[in-house]
Amino acid sequence: MRPSPVPAAAGVYRWHFEQSSHPDLDAGRLLYVGIAPRFMANRTSTQNLRKRVRYHYRGNAAGSTLRLTLGCLLGLELRLVGSGKRMTFGKAGETTLSQRMADNARVCWIEQSEPWDLESQLICQLDLPLNLDQNRHNAFHSRLKEIRAQARQRAR
Repeated sequence: MRPSPVPAAAGVYRWHFEQSSHPDLDAGRLLYVGIAPRFMANRTSTQNLRKRVRYHYRGNAAGSTLRLTLGCLLGLELRLVGSGKRMTFGKAGETTLSQRMADNARVCWIEQSEPWDLESQLICQLDLPLNLDQNRHNAFHSRLKEIRAQARQRAR
């Protein structure tokens, strides 16, 4: 694996995209924030910024809400895999999505020991249309939920 500039630390990451994935979203703007690790009251997470950012770039839709959202917005076909609960875009779709992200996605981060507090503040204060959790106030929220629900329904 190539060396990563992303630290293996807790923090908040922000995603910008040079090309829009939906006509209602402007290119080049901040669209999503995430955290690593997420808050876990009764156990310790093994996640960190490096692992999460890498997974968003190269993982699959079952493990990345960002990948799920982008793939749905791009019209990739969501599919049931394994026992029937997990959904991904299949090998070809995930490869297409990974390439699109490599070409268009830019991520930056800030180390933060308890990132969930900062994430909540950012979601409350900024226009982050690809964040669903804690973001019902966003104008794109209901449209995004509908697009994702339709993709899941077609997959079933």
